[in-house]
Amino acid sequence: MQQRVTAPVIAASKGGRKLSMVTAYDYSSALLADEAGLDMILVGDSLAMVVLGHDDTLSVTMDEMLHHVRAVSRGAKRALVVADMPFMSYHAGVDDAVANAGRFLKEAGARAVKVEGAGAMLPKIAAMTGAQIPVLGHLGLTPQSIARMGGFKVQARTAEAAGMLTADALALVEAGCFAIVLEAVPAAVAAEVTRAAPVPTIGIGAGPGCDGQVLVYHDILGLYDKLRPKFAKRYAELGLASREALERYKAEVESGAFPGPEHSFAMLAGEEAKLRETDR
Repeated sequence: MQQRVTAPVIAASKGGRKLSMVTAYDYSSALLADEAGLDMILVGDSLAMVVLGHDDTLSVTMDEMLHHVRAVSRGAKRALVVADMPFMSYHAGVDDAVANAGRFLKEAGARAVKVEGAGAMLPKIAAMTGAQIPVLGHLGLTPQSIARMGGFKVQARTAEAAGMLTADALALVEAGCFAIVLEAVPAAVAAEVTRAAPVPTIGIGAGPGCDGQVLVYHDILGLYDKLRPKFAKRYAELGLASREALERYKAEVESGAFPGPEHSFAMLAGEEAKLRETDR
């Protein structure tokens, strides 16, 4: 088995090979991602939308996140498992932030957590890293801030905003983040942040200049159609294939084609004849 990926391994990759990251929300998808050799698996709060059916990420709870992180941790033997800190699990204060982050490592098997934003979040991030909890930062479009942002919108589209984003990235590094996700920012801005930051950047809708990329599992495989962002390349259409398979199953059940003899079990030799005699 290959050596397990850790936060220090990710941090040390700056300037080397490109990093791959995918979301996953259960044992089976984590197992597949791990077998595919992906470096990191993020148990994203996006599970609120693609798994639990909410309209945004704000509704998912700590208990729900812990449940899914446990399942992913069982499936991932090599990849670094990163738990997304859900909305209001770290916003209220340093003590809550450290306690909830610690639960993901202690109770669910994660080896890092992800936190959105900088600014007021910096003391909480510094406290987490000070408590020996690896933290992945997240800048640009931060879905937990959509009420303030007014929706899912591209960020840092002006030179001034780009400068602020770079400053925030450097502040995250100072607070101890081992890498930073950049979401929905112009490619030129992401490339500039990547040049300035001494830790890897992981892009999602941030162009090819980042040190790595992350996409949602369900987007990659074509399993979720409610939201189809421009940056989400679909590598398969398993949603369509799954629906067609289910339709064939339904048709065969109704026609009697399924189950056939190959899907059924026989009695022990001679016992079926005895059963028929009993029925007479």
